[in-house]
Amino acid sequence: MDIRPAHGSDDAARVRRLVDDAFTLYIPRIGCRPMPMEADYDALVAAGRCWVAVDGDDILGVLHLETSADHLEVVTIAVAPAAQGRGVGGQLLAFADERARSLGLPEVRLCTNEAMTENIAYYPRRGFREVGRSTEHGFRRVFFVKPLP
Repeated sequence: MDIRPAHGSDDAARVRRLVDDAFTLYIPRIGCRPMPMEADYDALVAAGRCWVAVDGDDILGVLHLETSADHLEVVTIAVAPAAQGRGVGGQLLAFADERARSLGLPEVRLCTNEAMTENIAYYPRRGFREVGRSTEHGFRRVFFVKPLP
């Protein structure tokens, strides 16, 4: 598996489908479409803010990153349902760590929805610690930080 920048309208369409496939199961829990399903992936891909985990021609995972002055934000991480359990998410998070280090940033941040209980259990196993909860735009968020050595 390789991780590369997403590029072009074909990648953007495939990223959108993967995100929809990965997040659809959360709609009944949240009561609406999760925010990653509403993102403009054409614009994000064109701006160079999405990376994809690929195996040959297959996109297995997606990472949308935003850089701030003091941290790297994992805005969205999604793994194709058929690829879950194969370490794709862990490799994408490791990529985010390396990206942050290469940019001289001391930490990686992310948040998830309170209803996504699998994620709340997953991120601490990857070195993240919960730092807060709040409601934003009607979504109940759980915030995590991972300081980098």
